[in-house]
Amino acid sequence: MYPYITLGPLTLGTYGICAAVAFLMAMFVYKADLIRHGFPGKIAEGMVVITTLTGLIGAKLYYILEKPSVLAGGIVNALTDVNGLSWLGGLLAGTAAICLLRLRHHIPLLVMFDMAGVIGAITYGFGRIGCFMAGDGDYGTPTSLPWGMSFPRGTVPTIERVHPTPLYEAAFSFALFWFLWRLGARRPAPGVVAGSYLILSGLARFTVEFIKLNPRVWLGLTNSQIVSVISVIAGCVLLVMIRAAARKDLPQPGEGSAAG
Repeated sequence: MYPYITLGPLTLGTYGICAAVAFLMAMFVYKADLIRHGFPGKIAEGMVVITTLTGLIGAKLYYILEKPSVLAGGIVNALTDVNGLSWLGGLLAGTAAICLLRLRHHIPLLVMFDMAGVIGAITYGFGRIGCFMAGDGDYGTPTSLPWGMSFPRGTVPTIERVHPTPLYEAAFSFALFWFLWRLGARRPAPGVVAGSYLILSGLARFTVEFIKLNPRVWLGLTNSQIVSVISVIAGCVLLVMIRAAARKDLPQPGEGSAAG
């Protein structure tokens, strides 16, 4: 793999490049989604910048909490290492930022979550490509399948042929983005896109964790699997609540009929 590429005197991390591409895609997609929801697209830049920075801080701090051993090399190195990021920490911090930012622009909470789900899908896909290019240890267990890969030059090297799980996750994330974008174009009830994202992304994350190297912490499950279960449950509850609210708003038999 290629954790770094050199362009003349400039050396760039491939993970950082993918993160930059993800940032630009988030801004483009969010602007388009704001416009189709009837909000000014010009607010996208500021909101994406703030949410991204908040998510990165949360991802870094959660990663250090999960793996305090990284502090052995010094707190400065731990904080500046772009490869040490936690998906869960970024999700929690980014969600908190979304909840606060939407108040400033008077965007309904469920609509904001719908748009965040679409953005989350595509940016996660580019993030996984970054992990793959860097060979940062986020790969899977050894495999004899023909598409198994080794990462001898990765930042966390291995000469064993392993599952290229970042590619699995990236492929699913891009497919999920396409599905959610098309779903949003049909203008479903607010929250349907977000609920679908929570369920589908949770199921995918739960499944792929079985062939990843993350430690099991409870009942044979990883931290990510536990969060994935919560994500699926939350998505199901959200969709049930939306459907119940829609049924409640439907006219009941006899309502609106002329008095006989």
